[in-house]
Parts: sequence; structure tokens; C-alpha cells
Amino acid sequence: MRVGVVTFPGSLDDGDAVRAVRTAGAEAVRLWHADADLHAVDAVVLPGGFSYGDYLRCGAIARFAPVMAPLVEAATGGLPVLGICNGFQVLCESHLLPGALIRNDHRKFVCRDQALRVESATTAWTSAYAEGQEIVVPLKNGEGGFVADDSTLDMLEGEGRVVVRYLGGNPNGSYRGIAGIANAAGNVVGLMPHPEHAIDALRGSVDGLGLFASPAGTLAGA
Repeated sequence: MRVGVVTFPGSLDDGDAVRAVRTAGAEAVRLWHADADLHAVDAVVLPGGFSYGDYLRCGAIARFAPVMAPLVEAATGGLPVLGICNGFQVLCESHLLPGALIRNDHRKFVCRDQALRVESATTAWTSAYAEGQEIVVPLKNGEGGFVADDSTLDMLEGEGRVVVRYLGGNPNGSYRGIAGIANAAGNVVGLMPHPEHAIDALRGSVDGLGLFASPAGTLAGA
């Protein structure tokens, strides 16, 4: 399986995402933001960082990068796409996911190990987990508060599209403690915590590895 990892100017965690993909047993393919070609990958990861310096608004400029046009088309057609932190912001700006990410309610950058509950194990990126499973992965963001209107939040809850939820306190003011969501088809997932930093025991947790292992299992069972 070939998993593309996009690098934007300002990406910080693209190298970590590449390592996570390889640790999960897939081939990592570097994708450049200015190249409007996905190079026939089977899935794509949009990594964390500060794409284009987060000028205007987090993810707002990256949404117009040349690589995003084929990515949006492919994602609409079923390509598995994972957006982590800034990648989550890019997915919302691209309207592949609803809602938006705003500045943390306490106005401070947060960096800590974060407990999460897996609310949905039916997406392309969470099939390696059990519903209700509790995991711990690092969280690091300054604009990680997920917001949406009540009708959108009710829709996400009612359709089982809340993928992961914060445990042990809300770290950034995200509505209803939502840490990650999926699109209606379940192939596009965005989450604020960083699973690529929890893929081996040396880093203190292997709980994030399942997100990178899940797509291969999903495709193999298709």
C-alpha cells in the first residue's frame, strides 16, 4: 500500500508521518504542495505544522495549493485521507469536513499527552481500534478548538461521525469534547491530536499506530 504524505511550506510533522506510515508497514510517498499529482497513492496524510505560516487563517492558504485539487476530487471519490492538527484545519477549510478550528479557549498553546476515547471504529482510519477504546497520544496546538453550529454537531453525533473525543478534561474548548470527526463515507478523518508521535514504546505510547495501520486493513477487506 502506498500512502502519500503532503509537505506544505511550514509543515513540521511530515517526517514523523512518513515514519509512522513506514512503521505501519506501508510505503510512504512524499507529495509536494505545488505538484498537482497524487502519484497514484492509495491514501493521503495531511500532517501537522503551520502550512504557509498560518497566515490569514490556519489551513486557509493550503486549501488552494495545487495538490489539493486532485486530493479533494479523490477524497470525494473514496480515497482515504487523514488530516492531523493543521491537516484537520486544511480539511475543514477545503469543506471535506464540516466545522472549523479556532484559538484555544484559554488562549494558550497546549502540549501534553492526551487521553482519548475512540467513538467510531468504522472509518478507514480507525478500523484497527475497538469502539470505546481509550488511547493516549500527544496533543500540541494553539488553535485546536473544534466549533460548529448545533445542527451540525447534532448531525455528527447522530450519524456516528465523531471519531475521537477528549477524556480527562477538555484541553482547548472543543464543542462537546470532540477531538476528531469523519465525513459521511468515513474515508476522510480529521483529528487534532498527533498519532504519529505515538507509534513506538520509546515515545511512551504505541496507541497512535492503529490510525496508520487501519487503511491497509480496510483496503484489503474491500
